[in-house]
Amino acid sequence: MLKQDENLSFVIEPQLSPRAEQRLDLYFSIPNEMGINAQTLSEESYFNNQFKSFVAYNANNIHLPLVRSRFVSKNKGEQQDYRQNLNLYCYQVRLAIDADIKDALKIQESDEFYQRAMELCEQSQSLLRKLRRYTPDNEKLIPFYTNADNYLSWQIEQTFLKLLDEGPRSSDHAKERNDLLNFCKSESEYRAEQQYNSDPTLKDANRITNKMRLLQRLIEHGVILQRQTRYLNSYLKRLVKGSVTAVIMAFVMVVILNARSTFTEITASLILILGVIYGLREIFKEDITRIIWRAIVRGRPKWRFIFKNSITKDKVASQFIWLEYTRFKKIPKEVRKIFSKRRQQNKQAAQWLHFASETRVSAKEFLPGYDSLQQTLQFNLAPFARYLKKGEGKLYHLENNKISKQGVERRYQLNMVLVLTEPDKTLYQRYKITLNRSKIVNIELIYTSDAKKEE
Repeated sequence: MLKQDENLSFVIEPQLSPRAEQRLDLYFSIPNEMGINAQTLSEESYFNNQFKSFVAYNANNIHLPLVRSRFVSKNKGEQQDYRQNLNLYCYQVRLAIDADIKDALKIQESDEFYQRAMELCEQSQSLLRKLRRYTPDNEKLIPFYTNADNYLSWQIEQTFLKLLDEGPRSSDHAKERNDLLNFCKSESEYRAEQQYNSDPTLKDANRITNKMRLLQRLIEHGVILQRQTRYLNSYLKRLVKGSVTAVIMAFVMVVILNARSTFTEITASLILILGVIYGLREIFKEDITRIIWRAIVRGRPKWRFIFKNSITKDKVASQFIWLEYTRFKKIPKEVRKIFSKRRQQNKQAAQWLHFASETRVSAKEFLPGYDSLQQTLQFNLAPFARYLKKGEGKLYHLENNKISKQGVERRYQLNMVLVLTEPDKTLYQRYKITLNRSKIVNIELIYTSDAKKEE
């Protein structure tokens, strides 16, 4: 469920069905030596800059053989129906080829690697043929097909070039490597024959890349749900701030009136006392407001996402988000037990950060051809690495009375417990996330428990 995304980010991808209700809780144990707390990294700052959530139709753990060509074959009917089916097909192909290429690059043995690469090449050729087999007759649909064909051809070519560049090389597999290169050349020649891209665009790496990013966003239209963000408790925060100001001002006025009754004339002492009173008001007003506000919103959701179909504008799902620093005693008993199973050396002083999302799918059924929703929650740990120490340490060895040294990098560990709650079951998992200043080194699943609820 949890997997690494980029260098310093990971994603969680639960699946949602019609009328589904799902709650996800993440409890982070952040060592104090990392320097992360409410003062250095506020909840609002992390949410606005480092957290992303989006929902798309039917893209769960997709691989090339599982891409459903029946979508692209539905080129009859309304213009929006064709565009949705075409976009879903291209979106699934893109996700599938990216996932399969990543898996192939993990293969170290050259025989197995090139066998897998040739399988992916055959599957990609088949998917491209299916796309081009259903070229629409309606001129109004041609631009949608052209954009999809152009992007998919370019994206597949790029992924295979990356595969050949980063994969193992062996003179024993020269034929397979030439076949893969010829496949990439054929796709490039195909796009040139179709005149999909102008010569100035092809000669400028930035222009062609930006154009393909634009086409990527176009094929996501109708597949990735449109998200609206609502900030909860904003009016409540104003009310708290106004109430605290009113109370403090009333107190200040009482003190001022008493001071004026004591001093019948305006003197230097009266001016000094009034200055001190107004200074104390400004000091304590912010502190009191912050303390009262954190006490009121503790345990309350702070944001709400509303997901709508970008074409029909129908509401599909909604999501409430919690994010707050907490204390270990406030964590549920079951989660505390999981954390307590850590080895003694890992039980160091830490800050506790709690994230929760509660998602409800309001749609009784999805559009024809769509079976489920794929939710993606992306967490960027770059702020967690901001205060980590730079440089490397030294590890010394003594062998045959000779001293040798080896450079070792500084690594830090986050412990995280994931709790996924659904109507019929609750899933508990503990992960150990090892990272340095530049990337997540490893994500290791330490503990898992799947408890089904009694009816």
